[in-house]
Amino acid sequence: MCRLLRGRNRSPGLHPLPAIADPTSPKRLRRSRVGAGTQPAGSPRGGAGGGPEREEVSPGPALPSRSQWPGGARGSERRPPRSPGGGAVLGAGPRPRAGRGGSMLHRVRSAVAHLVSSGGAPPPRPKSPDLPSARSAPSAAPPEAPRSPPARAGSGSGSGSAAPAKTAEARASFSRPTFLQLSPGGLRRADDHAGRAVQSPPDTGRRLPWSTGYAEVINAGKSRHNEDQACCEVVYVEGRRSVSGAPREPSRGQGLCFYYWGLFDGHAGGGAAEMASKLLHRHIQEQLKDLSCWSSQKEVTHESLVVGAIENAFQFMDEQMAKERRGHQAEGGCCALVVVYLLGKVYVANAGDSRAIIVRNGEIIPMSQEFTPETERQRLQLLGFLKPELLGGEFTHLEFPRRIQPKELGQRMLYRDQNMTGWAYKKIELEDLRFPLVCGEGKKARVMATIGVTRGLGDHNLKVCSSTLPIKPFLSCFPEVRVYDLTQYEHCPDDVLVLGTDGLWDVTSDCEVAATVDRVLSAYEPNDPSRYTALAQALVLGARGTPRDRGWRLPNNKLGSGDDISVFVIPLGGPGSYS
Repeated sequence: MCRLLRGRNRSPGLHPLPAIADPTSPKRLRRSRVGAGTQPAGSPRGGAGGGPEREEVSPGPALPSRSQWPGGARGSERRPPRSPGGGAVLGAGPRPRAGRGGSMLHRVRSAVAHLVSSGGAPPPRPKSPDLPSARSAPSAAPPEAPRSPPARAGSGSGSGSAAPAKTAEARASFSRPTFLQLSPGGLRRADDHAGRAVQSPPDTGRRLPWSTGYAEVINAGKSRHNEDQACCEVVYVEGRRSVSGAPREPSRGQGLCFYYWGLFDGHAGGGAAEMASKLLHRHIQEQLKDLSCWSSQKEVTHESLVVGAIENAFQFMDEQMAKERRGHQAEGGCCALVVVYLLGKVYVANAGDSRAIIVRNGEIIPMSQEFTPETERQRLQLLGFLKPELLGGEFTHLEFPRRIQPKELGQRMLYRDQNMTGWAYKKIELEDLRFPLVCGEGKKARVMATIGVTRGLGDHNLKVCSSTLPIKPFLSCFPEVRVYDLTQYEHCPDDVLVLGTDGLWDVTSDCEVAATVDRVLSAYEPNDPSRYTALAQALVLGARGTPRDRGWRLPNNKLGSGDDISVFVIPLGGPGSYS
């Protein structure tokens, strides 16, 4: 309507009608000009500009519609407001001459005034949710946990573009272990795929339990963020009610403490790994409460109860992910490698392809095994044989050396089933043309041509590519738990337990890890607690390699690990106290 009325105002004898601007205050107009489109992407302030805060707003908030303008509130201002383009606001310009043109202009003013006042007066501007002031936006200071600064209130909302909101959400969801104590700048360095800087806890005097060493590095571009997570805690367990059912008074003497370390290697997103790093030790704590009610029974040892508590905790963690995966954004899944020290024994629980070894006086003691389609082939084939409906008519539980071709029907070919460790011949039938449940070799082995690990947490939404067939029934959340009795050996400060995600073990052998342990620890005094952090950093650097023209390379010019790498080094005999 304004465009039409402006055209009619160009008749001879009339002053030109000034441009109609949004009837907002000069302060709001200044703030809109400062905030809109001036903030570079990735600002740690979440979208605010670099000027004084009272002159800034988060970029992109939607201006109120015409029906939300305050009716008549701006008409009483003595100073004529200016439009963003420099023209005067309607009603503030020179008064036109009387006559036909003046009558027309009067009608225009009346029509615009009616439009402005038709919606009613909105709430006072300081309380308006549509345009938050710069003061209403939360500060960009990092929260307690070392995660990236969350998006500012109102940042990107109502702008009509989803890109700023997605960027803010992605930044808010990226986090690193709390004990790293990373600043916002440290978080940006930790998330840099090009530099791949190694991250370790700061050397500030407050160390991890047992002077544990830790180091990590992000992948070389495999995923947007580092999908590994880690946790290191000392957890106190209060006893449950007594066997008779009488409640116990909570006291430190009735409970027990356990030390806890966990590595979580995420895939298809980092949500599951982050959730497990924050909650799995709480499930273990809850399960260990039953130890206070334990009485010596035949063939039921204290050790077996701890193993059962850890196994149950993994199952409850997986069930919680299934129930709350949407609310917690626990997308994807994760491998889990956990160490619990309790009453003189170390319990190593592994579900996935991360691994742990003990290096004791130069000897290598494996404390876990990888769970892959190759190592668990018979379990997977047995499940497919017992429940063929899980295969959906698309897969066969049998394994062949290669994919069967239709022209090979009726011929004899090598195969093996769930009961076989060797190979035998069979006549190829029509059902054998289906895709094998387990295919590939080594790191390329896959379950249902999709996933390369067979145990872990999460993956409740994982489906076969281009199909609705779920893969979760073939994936187990139960870990293998191995026990090491620390009281049976006299350990020296150079004896360590090394935990690593597959980013370490893909390019580093057990013997190479043992050699690095000897080389690095021998360069430090036995009572120097920083030696274990230096060892963790050396292991990560050795697996990452150095940047060259053709990617990250090891000293032998082989490809370094392009995956996320996370390493714990736990001393078994030094500053740690095992009593």
